[in-house]
Amino acid sequence: MKHRRACVDVACHLPERGRPAGPGAPSPSASVAPSPARADAYGDGAQGPAALERQSLKLREIATARGLPTRNPEDPEKVQRSAVTHLDETSWRERNRLAWLWTAVTKDVSVFLIRPTRGAAVAKELIGERFDGVAVSDRWSGYDWIDIEQRQACWAHLLRDFRKIAESQGLTSWIGESLEKRARELFALWHRVRDGTLQRVTFRRHVRRIRRGMVDLLQLGAASDGWRVPGLCRGILELEQAMWTFVRREGIEPTNNDAERALRPGVIWRKTCLGTQSDRGSRFAERLMSCVTTLRRNERNVLDYLCAVSGAALRDDPIPSFVN
Repeated sequence: MKHRRACVDVACHLPERGRPAGPGAPSPSASVAPSPARADAYGDGAQGPAALERQSLKLREIATARGLPTRNPEDPEKVQRSAVTHLDETSWRERNRLAWLWTAVTKDVSVFLIRPTRGAAVAKELIGERFDGVAVSDRWSGYDWIDIEQRQACWAHLLRDFRKIAESQGLTSWIGESLEKRARELFALWHRVRDGTLQRVTFRRHVRRIRRGMVDLLQLGAASDGWRVPGLCRGILELEQAMWTFVRREGIEPTNNDAERALRPGVIWRKTCLGTQSDRGSRFAERLMSCVTTLRRNERNVLDYLCAVSGAALRDDPIPSFVN
């Protein structure tokens, strides 16, 4: 655990690029292998090869951390120009305090940010205030500034809410089960559209009927007794129009699986390494996650790119782009 945390935060004490780390520290253009005098500092001659290897690995680690772009300059433009962007966020730990890991995922690019807030300002930082594509997300209020015509509410979250309603007591239980039944019918038709066995025109005609039934059920639930089920139903009705964007516009998925899958490595990182221990460690983590996820989306070799980055940093050459 300690070793992992040390590796994660290697960037916490990195110097600015082109400046030495301190007295006697190697410059970015220095050779990977230290001098014999430097190797002797690790012990006697018998320990020399191991010391050389440790020093080489440390220089390579520092070079990779310093060489990763803070964010590829093409990323914000690609996200803002994208027809569809998947957005999500999850909790993070920085200096053992609550923070948030955000992601924006498009067809070609994944961008991650670690910020102390879950507010709308971070979503605007990710996709830009003039975003004109469609944002697929959950119903979190941090996305309410996006025009409802440009939103697709995640149906995976809706299904979980329908299950909560179904697990309540009395009439509201029947409402939840009826909503689930109509959702199953909707997805059976949607799978046929994706398979090419059902025309979209026919699909839209069926959806009009399903939508009317769901709205009636949600309004019934909003007027029911209690506070949990009425609150859930009213919250869904407020964004009811965003539930059906994937029906009106082609190329949009009804779920936010792309963003949720992109966040899973970050969740594992947080659980195994306890997040990050400094602001610079968080910058390194978000750079690395953006880099690796984008490379994989473009079917590029991650190890080859990281080796190219560390080599370029050591030679003080321009850092290669990780976007094709």
